Amino acid sequence: MSAGGVEAAAAPPPDDVDHIVEAWRRERPDLDVAPLHILSRVSRLARRLDLDRGQAFARHQLEGWEFDVLSALRRAGHPYELSPGQLIRQTLVTSGTMTNRVDRLERRGLVGRTPDPTDRRGVIVRLTPAGQRTVDDAMADLLDRERDLLAELSTSDRDELAAMLRRLLSPFET
Repeated sequence: MSAGGVEAAAAPPPDDVDHIVEAWRRERPDLDVAPLHILSRVSRLARRLDLDRGQAFARHQLEGWEFDVLSALRRAGHPYELSPGQLIRQTLVTSGTMTNRVDRLERRGLVGRTPDPTDRRGVIVRLTPAGQRTVDDAMADLLDRERDLLAELSTSDRDELAAMLRRLLSPFET
């Protein structure tokens, strides 16, 4: 108990990042290593989320990149179609990479191609019913896992964290 009769919150035990930061402070006292407290945790969390998402997608026979393409099409709304250029912008890959990805998803029956009615040289990529079922099931599983991960945070903590991360990410997305 503190002098005012209020119990002070116990400091959380040190984690791996705390040990890394302390080692850098010891080895390079001339550097301000404070950003590591936040960004190393963000980086480690991102890696763990990638692994966890990979497991969620694998349950639906999907790789992460497949989910990215299918979910972009699903988010487009009925009739769940986009041009390859729109898919490239949403998934941040090159044209050649997107062509390969669409080819592979088409062979699996998850997407189809149709001629673009506004451009004789172009195509439209459309989600098939099998693709829609697959991405819907994978999304539901992913959200269950992510809700479990966030269960330790209150609603206000989640809202605050989302706002702070949005601020950090916005310069990269303009």
